[in-house]
Amino acid sequence: MKVIKSNFRAQATILIFAGALIAAIPLVKLLVFAFIPYQINTKKAAIVEIHKGLSPIELTKTLTSKGIISSGREFMWLGRLARQWGHIKAGEYEVSSSMSPMEIFSVFTSGVSIAYPITVREGENLYEIGRSLAEKNLISSQMEFTQLCSDPEFISSFQRFKDNPPRSLEGFLFPDTYYFNRTLSKQDIAKQMVRHFFDFWKDDQNSRSKSLGLSIFQLVTLASMIEKETGAPEERPLISSVFYNRMQKKMRLQSDPTTIYGIWHRYHGNLQKADLHEKNEYNTYQIPGLPIGPIANPGKDALQAALYPSKSSYLYFVSHNDGTHEFTSTYTEHLAAVRKFQLDPKAKQGKSWRDLVKRHQAKKG
Repeated sequence: MKVIKSNFRAQATILIFAGALIAAIPLVKLLVFAFIPYQINTKKAAIVEIHKGLSPIELTKTLTSKGIISSGREFMWLGRLARQWGHIKAGEYEVSSSMSPMEIFSVFTSGVSIAYPITVREGENLYEIGRSLAEKNLISSQMEFTQLCSDPEFISSFQRFKDNPPRSLEGFLFPDTYYFNRTLSKQDIAKQMVRHFFDFWKDDQNSRSKSLGLSIFQLVTLASMIEKETGAPEERPLISSVFYNRMQKKMRLQSDPTTIYGIWHRYHGNLQKADLHEKNEYNTYQIPGLPIGPIANPGKDALQAALYPSKSSYLYFVSHNDGTHEFTSTYTEHLAAVRKFQLDPKAKQGKSWRDLVKRHQAKKG
């Protein structure tokens, strides 16, 4: 009888051990899956876009279809047991089948997404910015961005514009280099640029603008004109003074860049005399004072020049044809400058605004 009981206990122990071993097999298999890449000796990689609201099932199907993981079922279970699904961040990521599933999860939860640099240069307008974004496939089309930036409902969603929204976000898309991923919405992209503008525009700038008798929209409009009129940093406060002096004397501002913006949809590089006579809300040859809104997105220096113009008696400026200008106080002096720098063909020979760019690059170098 004792022998029978002893054998029974031994058999039971073996059965329990065997059962535990069998039960552990799936866990061991899952551990192997978690830390061993699907294909070790491969350079196969894929770009995976994770948008807000993407489900674990959808993401797993994407990875399986791209040949990044060997088992969708095990990947789903691994995400649950390792508590990874709740920590995945929206973004665009590059993963490879030579990465283990746990390494793939670490990429998705890092938030360090692939980013595409977009440089908004001083003086670019929203049409040019939209084109750059479309070229990088960050938005579907230029028109999509320009329409958004003119959408009253979207503009009013900004707390700063809630009570007195501008007609568009032109002027408030702050020049800088941004890094965007393709999972960002066009709204997110625009918001980031506008937010950057208000990183610069604080209470001090607002108070200064009011002391000059200008609203933020008028100040930014003036700054955009200064930005477009010269590429020479040292000239911006002088250009600003010319515009202030003309406004004080109730003279028309007669700025070519404002006229160009007013016909942007059909402008092809040459401003005609007929264009100067066309009356619209941007043509400062035909309307008094500032145009109805900004004509580009000014940088920090142009905004500072609009806030703090030089003290001068200048009312006119004429291009030297090399990116700089001749400033004059009287109409007689202005006509003389026009004859010297614009009507004399020799004054233009071998000169270009690119000369100014070269000088700036030489100074930096």
